[in-house]
Amino acid sequence: MPWLLPREIAPLHQKALDRYLGSLTEKLSDPSVDRNALVREELARLLYGRPYEELLEVNPLAAMGLDPEGITFEAEYYAATDLEKFRRVKPLLWFWKVLDLTPLGQSVHSGVAIRRALAPFIFKRVGKNPKFFQNVEFSVGYNLELGDDVVVHRYVFLDDIGGIKIGDGTSLSDYVNVYSHTHHILASPDVTLKETIIGSGVRITYHATVLAGVRIGDDVMVGTGAIVTKDIPPHAIALGIPARPVRYKVRHDCPYCRKGEPHPSDLIPRLPDRKGNPDYPDFLPPGFGTREA
Repeated sequence: MPWLLPREIAPLHQKALDRYLGSLTEKLSDPSVDRNALVREELARLLYGRPYEELLEVNPLAAMGLDPEGITFEAEYYAATDLEKFRRVKPLLWFWKVLDLTPLGQSVHSGVAIRRALAPFIFKRVGKNPKFFQNVEFSVGYNLELGDDVVVHRYVFLDDIGGIKIGDGTSLSDYVNVYSHTHHILASPDVTLKETIIGSGVRITYHATVLAGVRIGDDVMVGTGAIVTKDIPPHAIALGIPARPVRYKVRHDCPYCRKGEPHPSDLIPRLPDRKGNPDYPDFLPPGFGTREA
């Protein structure tokens, strides 16, 4: 018996959900649609059962909280954020975030379906059948690239400001953090963007952290609570702080191992490191350094 079993909801609810998803996708596919207006209207009807203009009149603060133009994200304060790109995805990130707090978002069936519909309009690239559970967070969204059948569980944080690439069939367990920017140890305003690459068939387990600029090879498993600070080769089981390979999966059917060729994850091009705030100086004044504790 497989671990995951198919489940359905009542036909009348499935019909309503399908109709809603079709309408939402059609509106998002229209470049003339004002996404801010779309999102605030959808949220007003889902949360309050009334048009946004009516809510604005009777409860202005509640209306403000539904309008993407009335809120800010942390990424809007970053010097590295491309505000034009973020302007396009911000309404959908807010819709995603607020929806997670509703019954529709908490239900696996409807929540996953709605996030799957939103994903192609937010991310840089998204493959087939993405599966996002509730309360997943992103930095900007537009720098995230996903392969096919990627699964992202509850409360994962994907800091994609510097770019994150995730391969086919990879799973990120609850409370995983993946970063793509770092702060200088002596001068926190000095930020470096480092693209992070996670290969195909990877499993990153509960509460693990992947630091910026790391490359995790295909078929890797990262253990619970591990902190990945350096590249992990394909087929490794990496544990600890910092994470190190302690075992390697024996994959006799791996065509790359048999031929001694690089795995696909080894060949994914990675952007060069770059300054998150280009005006910050490339040097530190005399007297800055570290000493042993």
